Order: sequence, then structure tokens, then C-alpha cells
Amino acid sequence: MNTRTEHDLLGDLPVPADAWYGIQTQRALNNFSITGVPISHFPHLVRALVMVKKAAAMANRDLGDLEPHKAEAIIAACDDIIGGTLHDQFVVDLIQGGAGTSTNMNANEVIANLALEKLGHGKGEYQHLHPNDDVNRSQSTNDAYPTAVCLAVQFAAEPLEQVITHLKESLEEKGRQFDHVVKMGRTQLQDAVPMTLGQEFEAFGVNLGEDIDRLHEASRLLCEVNLGGTAIGTGINTHPLYKKLAVGYLAQISGKPLVSASNLVEASSDMGAFVLFSGILKRFAVKLGKMCNDLRLLSSGPRTGLGEILLPAVQPGSSIMPGKVNPVIPEAVNQTAYQVIASDLAVTLAAEAGQLQLNAMEPMIVYNLLNSMKMLGSACSMLDDRCIQGIRANTEQCARHLDNSIGIVTALVPRIGYANATRIASKALNTGSTVRELVLDEGLLDAEALDRLLSPRSMLAPAGDWL
Repeated sequence: MNTRTEHDLLGDLPVPADAWYGIQTQRALNNFSITGVPISHFPHLVRALVMVKKAAAMANRDLGDLEPHKAEAIIAACDDIIGGTLHDQFVVDLIQGGAGTSTNMNANEVIANLALEKLGHGKGEYQHLHPNDDVNRSQSTNDAYPTAVCLAVQFAAEPLEQVITHLKESLEEKGRQFDHVVKMGRTQLQDAVPMTLGQEFEAFGVNLGEDIDRLHEASRLLCEVNLGGTAIGTGINTHPLYKKLAVGYLAQISGKPLVSASNLVEASSDMGAFVLFSGILKRFAVKLGKMCNDLRLLSSGPRTGLGEILLPAVQPGSSIMPGKVNPVIPEAVNQTAYQVIASDLAVTLAAEAGQLQLNAMEPMIVYNLLNSMKMLGSACSMLDDRCIQGIRANTEQCARHLDNSIGIVTALVPRIGYANATRIASKALNTGSTVRELVLDEGLLDAEALDRLLSPRSMLAPAGDWL
């Protein structure tokens, strides 16, 4: 392999001749091989990093701290990368030591080498434009990296909100389709009182949809950034006006209402907004997993379980049992939920592990937040397309369960009293007779009153004087 030699404080190191990254990225490649997931796996993070570099170059240019020809080359390089160029050159593993320094330098080096090409120079000819002196001017990893993460998380939240919205709408549509299907509701896996299958699916939609607003709220907290704080929040090595200019340009470039944190020292070490955002993802994962548990129970059988809904058959379910079809889509979503819940714990521990003016564990926070959103987005799309939209109601089974249920006796309590209702329920359970048969046999109600009380109208909504 053809190489070029670059130099840093540890000495010389060969770098692939055609690589747009440089020596510090190469050292990170040699040192960190944890997840096998490079920065490029999350394009939102690449774009966010490069937007920070572009904003910094624009601010330094305006302040006279960066020569105009260098600034314009850096800005042009950043625009290319934001547009999708050279994302494959962001090669460092997401989990790394150094509080994100390797990620920051990967961005600095790729931008520098692309800018050098625009100036007519070769890769690695840093005497003309340097990754640290020019691309990283007025920055530290400790402010550039967290600011980029705040942006990346917001960018990644947008497609997630879209798929959640679509899933919510699909569930609501099923609610309308199943509005006429009366069934038994259940608490603690025991018969409770009647409801419609439509009400069940409508509730699923409302439950998941609540977290769209929660994601919006958590994203707003990520609009407060520490760019300009450099190493620990004191702003060392920056022009007094740099912070305001850089944050303003970054807001313009990103389209996000970014503001400078009121205390940059605090903001440089605090991971609270990320912990909160992770908690929202966990909350959504818990709800999503619970719904998939319900789908699996409702579709259980098909003949010896509840069997009230029919999930789309997407693949054979057994290598030994002919005709078996498993609820594989909800099962896959359940496993996604477990991973997101576990990732939230990792984010929590990483945030707590911060020491003094910096949190060196931030790369783990970044990896888990972005990975959780990617997994949840994929899981929601799969669940929507491959399961929810194709669910059918087993109306006959719902009717059988309703007719055989003892729980419907609850609807009679206002007329026959709790004691009589309890006795009827026990007798029905012991004899196998239906509630209707026993109430008529004992003359507690006539057929007309019984029909009225056990009608869907009376059992599915608050009762009125007409009872």
C-alpha cells in the first residue's frame, strides 16, 4: 500500500497515501477497535461536526484570526462534506479514549486535506493549511465535540419523530377499522370488562404519540451549547467576540435555534441534557415493548390462545413444526426495546463518571444515543410496514370470548347489586353456565333489561339515566 509519512508529538507514522485523514486519525485506528462502528455510520454526526468547523472558520475569518483564503477553502471543504462528500473518511470508532479528541481530529484532518486540494496542494502539506492551527482554530475538542453532539442528536431525532408519527397514525387507523369489534378487556391476564378492539388500538396510538412531544421538549434543551468555551469553559485562545459569532453562524448553518450556555464551565462538564434525552428514548422503548407484548398475547394461538387478532405471516416459524408462524416482528421490536433500555443505563453511568471540568466518557453517550435512535427508527418502520398495517381482527373469536366471559356481570352490578353479581359469577365459573342464563333463571332481570345492560352501548361507555 502506498503511504505518506506524517508527524505529530509522538513521532512519524505512515498514513495511506490516498486517505483524506491524517496521523492522529491513523493512531486512533490503531488504538481503538471496540464497536466496529465508525463515525460515518451516523451521517448526522458527520454533518454536525463539519457544521461546527464551518461556523468556527466563518467567525475566525470575520475577526481576522484566519486568513481569508484559508477560511474560504475550509468553508468550501465543509460545504462539500455537509453535502455528502468523503463521509467514508470519518473512520474512527465511536467508542474511544480522549473525550472525543480522535473524532474531532478526524474531522479536522479530512477538512484540512480537502481544503488543501482546493488550494492546489497535496494531502499532508500542512504548512499551507493545518488541521490544528487553522481548522481547529479557537476550538478544543471539549467544546467542538459536545456542540456537534447536541446538533447530531437533534438531527437524528427528526426522522425518528417522523416514523413514530406514522406508526401512531397506523395504529389510529386500525382503531377506526376495529371500532365495531367488541371484545373482553383484561387486567392481570384475567377477564375484566368489555371494550372494543378499536379502543385497544386507539390507546396504543395515543400512548406512543405522547413521546413525540417529549422528544421535542428534550431537543430544545440541546440547543444550549458550549461552543467558545474551548478547553474547560474559560474561552482560552479565543477572541472576545468569537463565541457570539460562532454560535450565531452555527445556528444559521444548522437551522437550529442554538444559544450559548449561560455558564460555559458548567456546560463543558454537564451531561444532564443527554441523560434526559436518553430517558425519553427509554420511556418510548418501554411503551413500544409493552405494546408488542400485547400484540403477541392478542395473536397467541391461533387456536389455543387468545387469538383475537391475526398478525401478517411474514415467514415460517419453525424448522420442525409444519404450519407454525411466529410473531417475529413484535419479537424483534421487543429485543430492540431491551437494547435501548440497556443503553440508557450506559448513558447514565457515563454521565455520572465525569470528573471535574470534563466528562471523558462522552463518546459512549454519543454512541448509545445515536444507536438507540437508529434502532428505534428502524424498529418502528418495520413494525408499521410489516405488522401493524396488515393486522386483521378475528371477530368470531372476540365474540366467543365475550359470550363466555364472566366479566360481563360487572355491567349488572348497578341493577342486581355486588353480592348477587358475585354469586352469579361464582356459579357461572363452577357450572359452566353463562351469566345471561343464570340471571334469567333466577329472575333477577327480565330479558329486555338484560339485553339493554349487556349491549355494547351500556358496557363500553359511562352509564346514563336510561339504565
